[in-house]
Amino acid sequence: MNRKVVSFVSCWLAALLSPLSGAFADEFRTPSISAMRVDWRAVLDQLRQDIGARPAIAANFTFASQRRVPGSDSRATPALVQLNAATSPIFPGIARSPIPVLLPFDAAAWLDARLGGAPDTQSVARYQADFRPADFFDAGASGYDAMFSLEPGAGDGMPPRTFMKPVEVQISGSILVYDLADRLGGKGEPVKALAAQFPDMRRFIREGYVRYAFTRFGIPYVVSIQCLDSAPRPKRLACREAYPVAEHFLKALRVAGGQPSQPRGDIASDVADRPVTPSRDFTYRPSGDIVLGSGGRKQGGHADFTVYSQIRFPLEKAPAYAHSQSFAKRKSDGPADGYPWQDNFCEARSFEVGQCASGYGHQGQDIRPGGCPADSTDGCDPKQQAVVAVRDSVVLRSPLQQAATLQVNTRTEHIRFRYMHMNPSAMDTDGLLNGRVVTEGEKIGVVSNYLDHPNGTSRHLHFDVQLFTRDGWLWVNPYTTLVSAYERLIGGRGREIGPEPAAAAAVARTLPDDVAHHVDIQEGGGN
Repeated sequence: MNRKVVSFVSCWLAALLSPLSGAFADEFRTPSISAMRVDWRAVLDQLRQDIGARPAIAANFTFASQRRVPGSDSRATPALVQLNAATSPIFPGIARSPIPVLLPFDAAAWLDARLGGAPDTQSVARYQADFRPADFFDAGASGYDAMFSLEPGAGDGMPPRTFMKPVEVQISGSILVYDLADRLGGKGEPVKALAAQFPDMRRFIREGYVRYAFTRFGIPYVVSIQCLDSAPRPKRLACREAYPVAEHFLKALRVAGGQPSQPRGDIASDVADRPVTPSRDFTYRPSGDIVLGSGGRKQGGHADFTVYSQIRFPLEKAPAYAHSQSFAKRKSDGPADGYPWQDNFCEARSFEVGQCASGYGHQGQDIRPGGCPADSTDGCDPKQQAVVAVRDSVVLRSPLQQAATLQVNTRTEHIRFRYMHMNPSAMDTDGLLNGRVVTEGEKIGVVSNYLDHPNGTSRHLHFDVQLFTRDGWLWVNPYTTLVSAYERLIGGRGREIGPEPAAAAAVARTLPDDVAHHVDIQEGGGN
């Protein structure tokens, strides 16, 4: 039976049997995650080949061959231990990665140069195919993520380009892969120029990025560059212009570190934990029930009952209200803020969202804080309501960007959470930049209205969730994850009240086209 039908029947029964209404609410589920296995023998063979090409340093490395120890024991891979020790000053924590760390860094050439007396202060760009020192590097129990930049005009053989700022190239590899019902997954075209080095490589444009997905040593990796799938523009990179930059990056990839760990098992979906005690007032409409007519190409929302992570709610205090900030109700339909909550993941935008039926959507959920109580005694300021970190995590954000992303990389998760509409200058001043470590519940800003400039949108927080898949980082509907987090914040279980009646879901207005169709995804436009 269709899940929405189940939801409708449940709500109808709940209305008849109100004392037992909580028993008929839809259950929430945790995600299903697959664990990969690393072929460490192939890693050592590759490393031996790279090191062997530099005789001066080859004698300093030990490659175990007949040790009677488990493959996950560090004593079985002394060469990797040595490599991690050598590269960790440049890529801190590289040994934490349970997978081979592939980077555009020629460790053998760098070590050879050091042995020959090259000063440590020499720029590493010479050994990174002219890419600048890493803007971001984070290795954890699930894998690693890194970002490198190429300055305009840098790089041998690079064609002339029209963009005005460095091109940021991201690479991620993970031992954990989220299992999504993904209608677009696995597509792409081969790259002939790289076929010998990456036989299974796929190139495709998805959700605002050109992506190169491949498998090496049994592990999925994805290299991506944010770009426009259109003609070149003076200040924005066209995807076709990004191709040679990405391929220059890929050709330079070498094993830079990593260390075997105990093998992982797949993580099966299960029923998500939720408070048992009903909330007195928190109600929400089902996932996928967006404002009527707000979806792209007249399509509806994307129902997703998965709690992707047990997070702390991103606003410091309740009450908070999840509602559309782009499609307002008529006054006769009731207040724009308040319960019940409503999903707006698949509202019409120009952003590609593979999970939405139209192929386009909002990418996340809009959240507004409640107003300050009239009798407030805690100094509540409606313009200074705190935004907090949802998990212990690492910040992924370059200066001046409107979006701040928090990344979690543990034995059981590889996931990202993005916040938008806080003031970039304030985030820069507060040091909310690449590599900063934040703790769950730590204040990272205030709810604001920044969209290219102050007062560019309504005062709210845009919050979204991205998962690592074989197609790279993909946006998923955060609505159920937020419902679950809010229930823990208020200590009570919400009540699903069923889809909004069509007569009460009229759209009164939308954002202007230049806002709704703003193209700068990573830096926060249009959300």
